[in-house]
This record gives sequence, structure tokens and C-alpha cells, in this order.
Amino acid sequence: MDLRIFTEPQQGATYDTLLEVAKATEDLGFDAFFRSDHYLPMGSADGLPGPTDAWITLAGLARETKRIRLGTLMTAGTFRLPGVLAIQVAQVDQMSGGRVELGLGAGWFEEEHKAYGIPFPKEKFARLEEQLAIVTGLWATEAGKTFSHHGTYYDLTDSPALPKPAQAKVPLLIGGHGATRTPRLAAQYADEFNMPFASIEDSERQFGRVRAVAEQAGRKGEDITYSNALVACVGKDDAEVARRAAAIGREVDELKANGLAGTPDEVVDKIGRYAEIGSRRIYLQILDLGDLDHLELISARVQSKLV
Repeated sequence: MDLRIFTEPQQGATYDTLLEVAKATEDLGFDAFFRSDHYLPMGSADGLPGPTDAWITLAGLARETKRIRLGTLMTAGTFRLPGVLAIQVAQVDQMSGGRVELGLGAGWFEEEHKAYGIPFPKEKFARLEEQLAIVTGLWATEAGKTFSHHGTYYDLTDSPALPKPAQAKVPLLIGGHGATRTPRLAAQYADEFNMPFASIEDSERQFGRVRAVAEQAGRKGEDITYSNALVACVGKDDAEVARRAAAIGREVDELKANGLAGTPDEVVDKIGRYAEIGSRRIYLQILDLGDLDHLELISARVQSKLV
């Protein structure tokens, strides 16, 4: 079971804070540092000092880290044209020496689009399907040849399909709760399928859908890595758990029901139950980015017990 650190910088974080967390992620032996792709805070957070752009952030971290994987859960398809996104991700992959992964979703938070003048189309999922075809098609085009795509929403003619990522294939993540279209896209494009903030039962059901559709399409279901994203709130005892829950404005019982909360032994046990239904990777949503002791505890008392 891989443990990855997942941050939500739109809630309030500078690049320097993210760099500190990313370096701790690397030093403490976690597998990867991921971040969301949002421009407005959610809930009661003030979001100060303001948003940081996902791919600009990852470009900086690519030069400041050496081992950890870097990526997004999820890049919003509404934010960037697919040709531009393919260039950005390929460049950051080169800057990292081949450590980038791309999580790509349709986009959903209408208010942030209004706030920054970003179009919020009705046909988001259909656009996502074309974006996936374009990004993967550009990367897969042999050097010296060109790529064209004439679709409903995007039109590319004789693109040189450059630059190329450092990796032969950038891992592509698709996720979500949709029962029909999401598994179909995952079966076609995903190296990893992620269930965000879902119960064991809902995750098992959705993983099963993805496996079934993949196998119907002639692909082995187990060729896809299955993962979960869950909020983390771990403490060495009940008092520390309560303190960390209060710091992020959540209740302990709710966190235990919907995330990975409690003592290290409790969290190891719950991760084991996700592993039993096929999850092989957990993205730990860390909401208090100033609490690096939290990461140290998870590394020493949770990660060390996972095989």
C-alpha cells in the first residue's frame, strides 16, 4: 500500500508552505506529493494569501525534490486547453526527471470559474473525453510526425506534438463516483482509478464497475491501479486526535466515519480494510499544512506498518 500526501492549497497556502510539505513528504518516505487544482477556497476558509496554480507549483517542486512523484487530483479540464495542458505537463515531467502523474477531471466548481473569468461549459464530460484523446494522442505521436484531431469542441491540425514528457508514458489518473461514463473513460485511458472520499462499500462497488468495463474492452482489470483519497487526522492518543480535528474544523466521529482518523493502530486497521477491496494507494488529504508533526507520526506509526 502506497501512501501519498494530498494537499488543498486553495484553502490557504503559499508556495513556500507547499515546498516545506513536499520536502517533508520526501524526507519521511512517502510515495508522492499531490495537490488539488482550484482557485477558490471552500467552506469557511479565507484562502489567504490567495491561490497558487497547480502546474506552476509542481514545476517549482520538480526542481526542489528528487524522488517523490508529483501530480494533481484532479486538474480541471475547464482550466486549460488540452494542447496547452499537454505542453505544460510534458515540460514539468522533464523538469522532474520523469516523476509526474496527471489526474484529469471535468471540472465542477462553478463559482471559481465566475470569480476568475473562466468559461464554465455545460458539456464538461464530453469535453473531458476529447481532452483525454488529445493529450494522450499528442504524447503518443512519434517525433517527426504530426497529430490532428477534429472534434466537436477542439480542432488541432498538423500539430508537431511537442514537447515529449521524460517518461515513455505519463501515468494518467481518472476518478469519480459516476456509474457509467466514468468507468468507461477509466477503462479506456486510466493507469489509475481514484475514488475520492468514499466509503469502503462504495469504493468496492465502483472498482468493480471499472474492472468489468475494462475487461469487456479487452483490457485486464488489474492493469489499473485502484486508489482512494481520504482525509487524514491521526494522533498518538485520543486527545491529539481531537486537537487535530478541531484545527481543521471537523468532528472526530465524523472523521472516523468518513476518513482515516484515530490512533495509528485504528488508521492502519482501516487502511487494511480498503486494501481488502483492492485499493493499492491512499492519498492522505492533509488540511493543516503547518502541522508537520502530523506527517512524522503517520510516517513512523502508520506507514511503517503497511506492507
